Amino acid sequence: MSSKERHEREREAMHRAILDAARELFVHEGYRNVSIRKIAERIEYSPGAIYSYFPGKDDIFFALAEEGFRLLSESLAHVAEGVDDPLEVLRHGFWHYYEFSKLHPEYYELMFVDRTVPQISDEWERFGFVAELLQRASASIRRCVERGIFPPETVPDTAFHVLWTAVHGVAVVRLCNRMGPGEDADSLAHDTIETVLAGMRAGVKATFRPSADCCPAAAAVPGNRGVIDEQS
Repeated sequence: MSSKERHEREREAMHRAILDAARELFVHEGYRNVSIRKIAERIEYSPGAIYSYFPGKDDIFFALAEEGFRLLSESLAHVAEGVDDPLEVLRHGFWHYYEFSKLHPEYYELMFVDRTVPQISDEWERFGFVAELLQRASASIRRCVERGIFPPETVPDTAFHVLWTAVHGVAVVRLCNRMGPGEDADSLAHDTIETVLAGMRAGVKATFRPSADCCPAAAAVPGNRGVIDEQS
């Protein structure tokens, strides 16, 4: 191995160590309570040296958020393969979203729970693939309307918000250990998804309307305000 290759490998390892330490600290102590110095102390590195990898703490968060959203995107990438029924695509997609909260709880908490993290909209170009992911979910809802599974007055973005909020609630209840003795979060997640889908099929009237200035389902991304929908 050449000295250049060794140096690159050492930088990659330190880059990973910084992100891992920051993720753990952000989750357990809260984003606002963690400093670059505290991250440096965790990995026994100098604070000044960390700035050669990341300009600041926000940049560390954005790197972690991108990793998390890409993991989520990968877990949802194949939910529609071989499935013709758009209702099943929705069912599988939101179940995988819930599963993501179990498989990657630290990422999930940073992405969807901590209210003190930077605004994703500040780096929206970096997260364009998330908008595409959310638009696919809205497209599945539109197909449900086109096939008569959901009533014609169903608003796809509204339906997405209702589904996402319901499943997110179960994920957070489980993540925060708010389940009672003997209660099963998986069963609750299953029942929540089925109940919301049944309500949509029955034509329960929705009163919520998402902002017209946001991309489809954009409110599912913390801090994503004022992002214009390319299709609007």
